Amino acid sequence: MELDEIRQAISDIDRQLLSLLSQRRLLALAVADAKLATNKPIRDQKREQELLVSLIEQGKPLALDAQYVTRLYHVIIEDSVLQQQAKIQGQLNGTNEPTVRVAFLGGQGSYSYWAAQKYFARRAGRIIEHGCDSFNDIVQAVETGHADYAVLPIENTSSGSINEVYDILQHTRLSIVGELTHPIAHCLLGLAQTDLSKIRQVCAHPQVIAQCSQYLQGLSQVKIEYCDSSSDAFNRIKQQQDPTIVAIGGEEGGQLYGLNVLTRDLANQKDNVSRFIVVARKPVTVAKALPAKTTFIMYTGQQPGALVDALLVLKQHGISMGKLESRPINGNPWEEMFYVDVFANLNDYAMTRALEELNRITKFIKVLGCYPSEDIEPTVVTTN
Repeated sequence: MELDEIRQAISDIDRQLLSLLSQRRLLALAVADAKLATNKPIRDQKREQELLVSLIEQGKPLALDAQYVTRLYHVIIEDSVLQQQAKIQGQLNGTNEPTVRVAFLGGQGSYSYWAAQKYFARRAGRIIEHGCDSFNDIVQAVETGHADYAVLPIENTSSGSINEVYDILQHTRLSIVGELTHPIAHCLLGLAQTDLSKIRQVCAHPQVIAQCSQYLQGLSQVKIEYCDSSSDAFNRIKQQQDPTIVAIGGEEGGQLYGLNVLTRDLANQKDNVSRFIVVARKPVTVAKALPAKTTFIMYTGQQPGALVDALLVLKQHGISMGKLESRPINGNPWEEMFYVDVFANLNDYAMTRALEELNRITKFIKVLGCYPSEDIEPTVVTTN
């Protein structure tokens, strides 16, 4: 076969694969309906293990190694689980809407833009984008009814917690209704004629700069320009048309502004992932079939052992904690508010009792939201 014929054959197979993946997704959604009717958990890891073992065995005579098959189906299984969760939640809360207005940081091409697209692709037919210049503007857009949801970055594996967002959550009336993680791949982006040896300015969001600090330390005589978002950085390069000025951000976002990748993998950590939360004016109920997280804030006071006593309440009720974050209380020097993520449904008896006890022993407590957990750990299989 000629090269063009081979490529055409590959393209034909790819179209068939896409069609089959679409059919598989529809069947996975049908499974969600069946599980909802019987109140069964979404994940059945015993079934997933059996499936993976079977697929690995089927792949052997086809010269498909176990690692390849496992890696491929981890992605497919994760997609099925998240699609099922979104459908069940939408049916339970009446939130499967044809159109949603979503507020996020920056404009098209920012990391928050891609996170919003990723999250709502499973939940709405159309997204009306509401780009904002600051985290306060994002929250205000939802509080005032100009947007239905807000997507906010809350932590990153390289730069840690985003304190400004934690502080905003303390005062907002909005509820956390969802979460997602999104891989962050920072690139140096510039014009086609840019020469790396001649750059004199780098434009990026402060969080991006923090995540790429080690790379930036190696650039001598280069000015760092802080931007409101990655999309703001991209737009500056596009508007100024100066080959000595570059931006740091995602490749896909840069392409929307006609920028070229100059260098990849700039983050301090190889696995650079951001966690985002989704907030709305009304809280949601999480179906019993789904793994849930509850986030709350509490002020324990300054008496010795107060925080330990509060955490012991969670332990005594068998509630696992995913995160504990402290933030200073504005106007109260040396006093702290604690943000807590637990793996529990707000409607579970254990969680209800734990909150009742915490109310008695803390000076202040506020539930920020209960929402489906999207921590989809890959099913591990042992093969010979």
